[in-house]
Amino acid sequence: MPTDHDPTDSSDPADAAESVDFDVTPYAVSGEVDYEKLLARFGADALTDDQLERFPRPPHPLLRRGVFYAGRDVDRLLDAVEADEPISIVTGIGPSGPMHLGHVLPFYFAKWLQAETGAHVYVPLSDDEKYLSKDLSLADVRGYARENLRDLLAVGFDPDRTRIVVDTADADVIYPLATALAKRVTPATVEAVYGEPENVGMGFYPAVQATHLLLPQFVRGPHATTVPIAVDQDPHVRLCRDVAAKEVLDAEKPGALLSRFLPSLGGPGKMSASDETPSIDLTDDRETVRRKVMRYAYSGGQSSVEAHRELGGDPEVDIAYRYLHAFFEPDDAEVARLAREYRSGDLLTGDLKARAAERIADFLDAHRARRPSDAELDGALEPYRLTVEERERALAAVGLAPGVRALDADG
Repeated sequence: MPTDHDPTDSSDPADAAESVDFDVTPYAVSGEVDYEKLLARFGADALTDDQLERFPRPPHPLLRRGVFYAGRDVDRLLDAVEADEPISIVTGIGPSGPMHLGHVLPFYFAKWLQAETGAHVYVPLSDDEKYLSKDLSLADVRGYARENLRDLLAVGFDPDRTRIVVDTADADVIYPLATALAKRVTPATVEAVYGEPENVGMGFYPAVQATHLLLPQFVRGPHATTVPIAVDQDPHVRLCRDVAAKEVLDAEKPGALLSRFLPSLGGPGKMSASDETPSIDLTDDRETVRRKVMRYAYSGGQSSVEAHRELGGDPEVDIAYRYLHAFFEPDDAEVARLAREYRSGDLLTGDLKARAAERIADFLDAHRARRPSDAELDGALEPYRLTVEERERALAAVGLAPGVRALDADG
């Protein structure tokens, strides 16, 4: 692991803080997260240097800088990569608002894995779960889903190797599969993983989530499947692995790559649209990005220029540096230089913020240029939909023949 003074150290500023209580669930994160303790709590494994060496070279910044820091069955994924075996990647989103930087990084990471390994990528949108768990109407959620889909298409996945699934729009395949899995998930298991559900819909949703993670194998047969997600989403993977372990299913347990949170502009913690400080949305223009970063990004510098020149700043708690380190400055040598000059006091907070704002705005300009309009969305999405044959194969995997005619005794 990197030392505290290594500019590639990806530990959250909270890691160095005195241990405090924290809680991490798929629906809420509170307290200052101790990422190592969280692994012990969840039973996941830290990525090893040997594993990092086995990823395609050069590894993605989110890997080599330790943002993705743990996982499940990572060796299974790497074995499949090295043997040129089938691989699938699953990572999705719940459409409850505009997508921001914290949402999109796993998708760009999945795109890199697809480009480097030939993996198939499955992107589920859990619009049903967001309706059931948020104070939103179905129309609200559908509107957010369309906006999120425009951003997902802007990532640039290979349409021949990518399938995007929306739970309510693809209920013809999602609901029967979830029904088959729900029979193997007990209320006690759901409550142990998620707590007591607020309504019967949320009590059923874990079966839908398990369907998302097993869908690639229902479509293409058993093969290595990995879920790159923020660590708070790991309970979904744990429950699905329990379901997949049942001998009645012809599917492997999905693995996972778990990431630390991209902190909010206001300081340590998960970036969230509900934070008091604003998030940087994917639709923000260059001036908006600059304004948000310059005004709201938590500083690791001193209270005056004179004090900063004398004492230097702390890049590990400086949010502008954290964003550059995580993803937005591709050059490792440049990341090291920024950290070194910030610590020495040669680089001021305002200069570091301006650098981060420029890099983020460059990224978002390119992203928005690929974003289809709402009028273009349906046509642009069509190549990413499950085909009729894929739907039939998925249903057949749980013993359902295709079509309503299967209900007819005469065939």
